Amino acid sequence: MTSLTSSESTGSSTELNPAIVPKNTSPKEWGWAQVLAAQLVLLAALIGLWQLAHLLGWGRAMIVRSPGEVWDAGIELFSSGQMIPALMSTLQATMIGILIAGSLGVVIGLALALTPRVERVVDPFLTAMNSAPRVAFAPVFIVAFGIGQTSKVALAISVVIFVVILNSRAGVYAADADVRRLMTVLGSTKPQIFFKLLFPVSVPSIFAGLRLGLIYALLGVVTSEMIAAQAGMGQLVSAYSGNFQLAHVYAVIFTLIIVATALNGIAGFVERRLLWWQPPAERT
Repeated sequence: MTSLTSSESTGSSTELNPAIVPKNTSPKEWGWAQVLAAQLVLLAALIGLWQLAHLLGWGRAMIVRSPGEVWDAGIELFSSGQMIPALMSTLQATMIGILIAGSLGVVIGLALALTPRVERVVDPFLTAMNSAPRVAFAPVFIVAFGIGQTSKVALAISVVIFVVILNSRAGVYAADADVRRLMTVLGSTKPQIFFKLLFPVSVPSIFAGLRLGLIYALLGVVTSEMIAAQAGMGQLVSAYSGNFQLAHVYAVIFTLIIVATALNGIAGFVERRLLWWQPPAERT
């Protein structure tokens, strides 16, 4: 009996001894400064690899332009006054397209999710239209609306609206069915269920659709501009491609990449501010 008590006492002291308890060895998360430093290192490595490919003659010389040549072409485009007006024209059409498509898409997506009978009738047609290569309709929009901003906005809307519709509808489906039944049993009205449960739950999915739609809108506008437009980044790409000035083409493309990244970052910042009530892990 004495030995058992001694054993238990020894085991208890072992469990309470902080020197024996294993420490948490999970790696710490990087701060923003460490992440930024790693990203800059990766960027420098990619540019170095690009320069190496140019020096070693990997690929055709006409295609593989050096980073310096692309930089000089970009400076020329900005200093000559070609880049800024083209960029403003593209961004204007993109913003108008995402605003119209986003508004309509959210309303239609939520309405379909709340009316199952209508959704069952519309769903096959919605799926078929979403599967269609809508970029192929760019010539149709150009013939219908001309080569101004309207045709570019129309193509952007056609590309974005289905993405937003599907994400908005999926957001409503993410609501817990048991909570919905409980609210119904407790006497909650349909507007109360929508505004207190369905809509708040669907907001993250809606934002995800809008962020994705923003990039799609930019792609749709640039595609329309490459076919026919009075101004825009796609028009610059088309013009310089026809003259085989690929350094200028790359300069325009990299400018579009930087702009798209900035737009996505701004959208993410707005989302984090509006969804402050959500845990960070649940934000997109």
